[in-house]
Amino acid sequence: MVLEAMMRIPVKLIRLALYGLLLLSVTEVLVYISGLKSGSRPTYQPNWDSLDSRPLPEWYDEAKFGIFIHWGVYSVPSFGSEWFWWNWQGQHSLSYESFMRANYRPGFTYADFAPDFTAEFFDPKHWANVIAASGAKYAVLTSKHHEGYTMWPSKFAWNWNAKDVGAGRDLLGDLAKAIRKTHVRFGLYFSLLEWFNPHYLVDKKNNFKTTQFVDLVMTPQLSEIVNNYHPEVIWADGEWDAPSSYWNSTHFLAWLYNDSPVKDTVVTNDRWGNDARCHHGGYLTCDDRFNPGGVITSKWENCMTIDKLSWGYRRDATLGDYFTIEELIATLIQTVSYGGNLLMNIGPTHDGRIAPIFEERLRDIGKWLSVNGEAVYSTRTWSPQNDTAGKDVWYTSKRESSHTNVYATILTWPKKNVLPLDGVRFRDVKAIEMLGAAEEIRWTEREPKGITVKLPSFNPAEVPCQWAWVLKITVPLQK
Repeated sequence: MVLEAMMRIPVKLIRLALYGLLLLSVTEVLVYISGLKSGSRPTYQPNWDSLDSRPLPEWYDEAKFGIFIHWGVYSVPSFGSEWFWWNWQGQHSLSYESFMRANYRPGFTYADFAPDFTAEFFDPKHWANVIAASGAKYAVLTSKHHEGYTMWPSKFAWNWNAKDVGAGRDLLGDLAKAIRKTHVRFGLYFSLLEWFNPHYLVDKKNNFKTTQFVDLVMTPQLSEIVNNYHPEVIWADGEWDAPSSYWNSTHFLAWLYNDSPVKDTVVTNDRWGNDARCHHGGYLTCDDRFNPGGVITSKWENCMTIDKLSWGYRRDATLGDYFTIEELIATLIQTVSYGGNLLMNIGPTHDGRIAPIFEERLRDIGKWLSVNGEAVYSTRTWSPQNDTAGKDVWYTSKRESSHTNVYATILTWPKKNVLPLDGVRFRDVKAIEMLGAAEEIRWTEREPKGITVKLPSFNPAEVPCQWAWVLKITVPLQK
């Protein structure tokens, strides 16, 4: 009877078990067999219609703000971007080739950078404290970028992981432990492809009709990070060469949602195949720095980086290459006003430091959120999302038991302290206050619609915060 039931297990799952990839443990196989005998099926089937029906865990939409961390061997040359290896030896970029000729011996390979990925100053407790101080509710570390170097001691990346070469430690595991001692949820970025992995190149040459790389490298590594580190975000990337059927994405996600250790809380993005991006998955990222320009029906995320030109650390960056705190707060509130989450990236150094400019930006945004977080966390969109009368004013809202709070975030302080607003009706406004301030706020009716708000005149010591200010407007309960 057991043998007969096993014959009915999908061939792809049997192949994974034969490779010892741990996607199906013995217990899970027996559970599957039991399900076959009883006629039941897992909640989510390995197809997009079923997977897309899974409700997004509530915590993610409530969080609104996360920190992305791009860290790997590319942090050693720290030149150009995290695509250093591809730009140098894949695209043969003249600037990268010139950089190598000027600074490294003939015959130097990309793998020769790895021993210098030393992380001697890496203090996971400090990193966790900085991330928590930013006000972020989740953090996403690059467990493996397109170079294939893993930040954990993967059994499927021999001598190309942080334990075997470079830092000599489980960087991923150390950071996960530290972050989990804060209020921040821990997540992992994972590149599906590896530019120069021989197995991947074989599959690519075969037009992805073979699955050597998926079976021998990608799937077992995904199983390792889920089973060993329990990430609550899995941020896939590097999918663009092939469809989700090659990557076996739907089978992995069905296991993740049905049987994995994080099945109840994990969230995933949309980068699971060149047929999936911006169409399928837990939430949409579409392209880097994605902003739909309005409210859309699907949950989405704007992943962006404080360094305008790179996700990884760059030694050649100038001050003008970094977004200012004003620009970052504007990006955060505009993203949340349209219903998205913001995932803001930093790139640490090869020796394990968060550069002072990144730390300053994170701590500053945390200071702002400590006063104005009520206008960000757990909010919903408002119509309109930005005001047509008031300059640089963006709205969010929050429904309470007896009323609705509308938050108007002011990015530019108005002249003469007078702010026209069309986003609320005069007859609906019951009260207005400025977050962090005790001063009374007065308003009058504005024709043909809206209100005119008289903002307080602060002296420098009384200003509740810098960079942007929030009016909390009480209106009747909205449906």
